[in-house]
Amino acid sequence: QVQLVESGGGLVQPGGSLRLSCVVSGFTKNTRDIGWFRQAPGKVREGVACINRRDNKTYHSEAVKGRFTISGDNARNTVYLQMTSLKPVDTAVYYCVGGDNCDTLATEGSWGQGTQVTVSS
Repeated sequence: QVQLVESGGGLVQPGGSLRLSCVVSGFTKNTRDIGWFRQAPGKVREGVACINRRDNKTYHSEAVKGRFTISGDNARNTVYLQMTSLKPVDTAVYYCVGGDNCDTLATEGSWGQGTQVTVSS
């Protein structure tokens, strides 16, 4: 059974940093793409970043490019989202999603339970 478990969320001041982790189990080893999505109260869910676990190619949304970095550790079956220069607009529940490829994660992927990130002074 596929499982994705996120951790690392919390309260941080503007300009601060957090690292989210997603432990993945149940997928065929090294054959799945993993992405991060977020949803703020009253807003549409949006894709943040994605990593191809076969070639480690990464994608980041324009909203986070240059501030967030997605990476993977296949030996630990873990994907990370390093978030720096955090802004109040980054406040949201962050979800880890796994599937066949980054383009179809939103509609066909398997979702974790989410972790809350709050950026506030």
